[in-house]
Amino acid sequence: MELAPGIVCIGDKTRGYVRAFLVADGKELTLVDALADTHPFAVLAAIRRLGRSVTDLKRIWLTHAHFSHLCGAAELRQLTGAKVCSHEWEADIVSGDRKAQPVSLVPKRPLRAYIPFQLGLALGLGDHPPCPVDDVLTDGHEEGGLAVLHAPGHTPGHVGFWSEKHGVLLSGDAIVTWPEFAGGWDSFRLNAVQQKESLRRMAALTPKVVGVGHGDPIMERAAERVDSLL
Repeated sequence: MELAPGIVCIGDKTRGYVRAFLVADGKELTLVDALADTHPFAVLAAIRRLGRSVTDLKRIWLTHAHFSHLCGAAELRQLTGAKVCSHEWEADIVSGDRKAQPVSLVPKRPLRAYIPFQLGLALGLGDHPPCPVDDVLTDGHEEGGLAVLHAPGHTPGHVGFWSEKHGVLLSGDAIVTWPEFAGGWDSFRLNAVQQKESLRRMAALTPKVVGVGHGDPIMERAAERVDSLL
């Protein structure tokens, strides 16, 4: 699905409707998140559909270091030579030197995400292939047609991305539409105060379209719907 010219959503109904995004800026491609499959079949297929080569992928930017968003990063880095980048707080999780911060074992909304997502992270399960981080993402950094938006709450180093040219917000897990529209999954929210502030920053952008971490993109009344989360 194309969110705007040169911005493509990748993903299916598996792994909690997890999503990744290819962003074309001239001849270069940026991948936001790398899905939950160790071999990145879906990403490679999306690159081919764009009529591009794998060597056009120059950067892999991760919204955060949860299993379902980064499993394909290591192999993509090896196949393409793209630089993998994350927020500084997430980098040693991506590289495999630290486990992702656990969440509560107590079931919280959405209950459809309890098994395997919440339970798996609470028990420290779901290892991903370790992937070196080539550089860190800082708030306000602009490259590849995107600006970095530090948006903690889901995790301390969670980031989103903003395409001012197209009015497209890639929110990561700060906003989801699966299994319901919400400001992230309650079961994974580590800091509610930070999460609310992150949503305020996102709403202030008045996006035309929002690509979310789990679920279908918000293609209509996006600014109004993000405002409704405050």
